[in-house]
Amino acid sequence: MRSFMVAGASAAAFLLIALAAPASADEHVKRGEYLAAIMDCTGCHTPGALTGQPDPQRFLAGSTVGFQIPGLGTFYPPNLTPDTKTGLGNWSETDIIRAVRTGVRPDGRVLAPVMPYHSYGKLTDADAQALAAYLKTITPVQHAAPVLAGPSEAPTAPFLAVTMPK
Repeated sequence: MRSFMVAGASAAAFLLIALAAPASADEHVKRGEYLAAIMDCTGCHTPGALTGQPDPQRFLAGSTVGFQIPGLGTFYPPNLTPDTKTGLGNWSETDIIRAVRTGVRPDGRVLAPVMPYHSYGKLTDADAQALAAYLKTITPVQHAAPVLAGPSEAPTAPFLAVTMPK
């Protein structure tokens, strides 16, 4: 059997290079959709998901139920749609990647510790970029999640509480 050479590379090496080439934009976004699903973004960021009744009309538009963490306050998962008033519409893909990987928003605020950015920090560059690209393509939904409440402030919406044993 003859071997095929391309610029000094074997056919197998050429095939591997071709397979590793950047995916089309559509494949890139589909990869991001897949990642959002397995990372369970909807589990916290879709209204109704935390009560077992996710609202498909407000997919990833921010939760109406928050998490109360002793000593830190009550946090409500925000709108991840590209809505410019209430979501990530003014964030760049780089801003999204930084928040997902490090927990730091464009304004410098650190996300609530219930956001698993420590785990998501292990995303490959390609996967982080695909997730951000996907979030920029979903339907924008204007919906503001309730405002976070500090540890001494009263929450304005329902929340799940983490309680410490006595």
